[in-house]
Amino acid sequence: MKFHHLGIPTKNKLRDEEHLKDLKVYVSGFGRSPYGIEWNRFEDDAPYPDLVKTVPHVAFEVDDLEEELRGKNVIIKPNSPSPGVVVAFIEDNGAPIEFLQIDRSVAGDNV
Repeated sequence: MKFHHLGIPTKNKLRDEEHLKDLKVYVSGFGRSPYGIEWNRFEDDAPYPDLVKTVPHVAFEVDDLEEELRGKNVIIKPNSPSPGVVVAFIEDNGAPIEFLQIDRSVAGDNV
């Protein structure tokens, strides 16, 4: 497992945000932040736990998502936000943690 990014929820509309309509979230910063920060602004009816919408999360790239989730408190089931990327969230001691499994042959290196 290796660090991928830090996700920070925000209520502010950011200049460079990208709308992921199917996921009901706006994302900004990832790939451009030298610190690996991604800001997330959620639509009012985004179907995610309040924990994810209000508390920063740390994200790790993993080789085997199913194995990382085994025995954990999964709060967002595996889903694919973009081609070649599968993500899921767990809760650990009150903190949201994201795991990403990336197929770079599909997703490329900018994920």
